[in-house]
Amino acid sequence: MTHDHPHDHPHTPTTGPLADAAVRTGRPSDAPAVGLVQAFVWQDAYAGVLGQEVLDQFTGPAFGNAWRRSLETPPTPRHRLLVATAGPQVVGYVSIGPAGDEPGLEPGRTGMIYDGGVHPEGRRAGHGSRLLNAAVDTLRADGSTGTEPVAVATWVLAAAEDTRAFLQQAGFEPDGAWRDRVVDEDGRTAREVRLVVAL
Repeated sequence: MTHDHPHDHPHTPTTGPLADAAVRTGRPSDAPAVGLVQAFVWQDAYAGVLGQEVLDQFTGPAFGNAWRRSLETPPTPRHRLLVATAGPQVVGYVSIGPAGDEPGLEPGRTGMIYDGGVHPEGRRAGHGSRLLNAAVDTLRADGSTGTEPVAVATWVLAAAEDTRAFLQQAGFEPDGAWRDRVVDEDGRTAREVRLVVAL
């Protein structure tokens, strides 16, 4: 990863009634903007969890390159990226797809929200709710293996109380599962908990 600090790149989300907020499917051309938003989201989410030397590795260009590859050659047709926009600007994202074979989830019938967030300057404007609703609706319509899904799951930092509260207000509940996710090359980990909502 490069060490450009994400604050070196300008980002001024459009706000207010003229913002023309929407959610749409992400395209390869969105990769740089999504990468920049992810850098801000991750720096904010992991502040206090990881050291600054690790946070400095969360950069727009590094994330953007990974998104471009993923969007150009997704693992399956059901792996999707949705983006929230304010006018022409990407202000949030959510990546979704099948849950895979995870203990405690019904195989083939559970969708997964892999990652997502809204740029800090674009929060409290409804983008997160629009993204979450679109993600659940898309997973419900797709089915995770062509059959009607019964649930949607996601992993959240245990320390991210605001995110957990937001999801729980939308009907997600912790199911008791947890994991320690490796978050850097030195093997440092962050505790995550799983939340699930029945469809």
